[in-house]
Amino acid sequence: MKWEKRSSDRFEDRRGMSGGGKAVVGGGIIGIVALLLTMFGGETGQVIGTMLNQTQGTTQSTEQVKTRELSEEEITLGNFSEFNFVNNNETWAKIFEQNGQKYQEPRMVLFDDGVNTACGSATSAAGPFYCPADQIVYMDLRFFEELHSRFGAKEGDFAIAYVIAHEIGHHVQTLVGTSQQIRKAQQGKGKAAANKFSVAQELQADFYAGVWASYNKDRLEAGDIEIAISAAQAVGDDAIQSKMQGHVQPETFTHGTSAERKYWFMKGYNSGDINMGDIQTIYNSINY
Repeated sequence: MKWEKRSSDRFEDRRGMSGGGKAVVGGGIIGIVALLLTMFGGETGQVIGTMLNQTQGTTQSTEQVKTRELSEEEITLGNFSEFNFVNNNETWAKIFEQNGQKYQEPRMVLFDDGVNTACGSATSAAGPFYCPADQIVYMDLRFFEELHSRFGAKEGDFAIAYVIAHEIGHHVQTLVGTSQQIRKAQQGKGKAAANKFSVAQELQADFYAGVWASYNKDRLEAGDIEIAISAAQAVGDDAIQSKMQGHVQPETFTHGTSAERKYWFMKGYNSGDINMGDIQTIYNSINY
């Protein structure tokens, strides 16, 4: 991807600083993948319910102390992440304006090991995530090493760009009210029915990532889309469950299959039209 150094006062790099956390609540690219690596057993919903100690609406203040210097590679990846954060915000500001709305920028935090958020405290095990309570995207970039080595995704920096776009897609859902709509629809539902709404929400975030990529085709280079697709497929619920337990349980899916994640990302990329991925259409397409 063609990029240049950009800066934003809404982007914060806390890598190399001390911090800590235990659990997280929020919309993420894979949510609890790292927990599944060591803790998977039974229904995904049970893992979420027992492993994530929700502290919604609370924060913990922790003094940040510098513990190490970042390497040149880490600095470059941080700059790349900041560029994509800025670029996503500019793209969505344009899309919102085209639809007669005003876009409100989120914030983004890079961290090592752990971080405290308005959705609770998190370790790197949670993977990248968006917290709607403070409207911040949180990311430990070392996740992408795991994505390649453990889950078989293709190597390439565009995986970072795709994940940032997916997480900002969750921010868009918060701004337009989709996230609130999903939570309301899940109330009183059984696990399988509630999970289906979660799948629709995640697939729409993939679709929004595709729309962002479509608006930035002039910046894409050979292989970028293949890297994004590979990342999306690697974290499909069926792929993760097959790897972890040898079989799949569709009723426990929360993020969608590899095929669905690829389909909706490409739908957004090929159409470049946010109206082609409304949440009801996506929900109706889910057959489990």
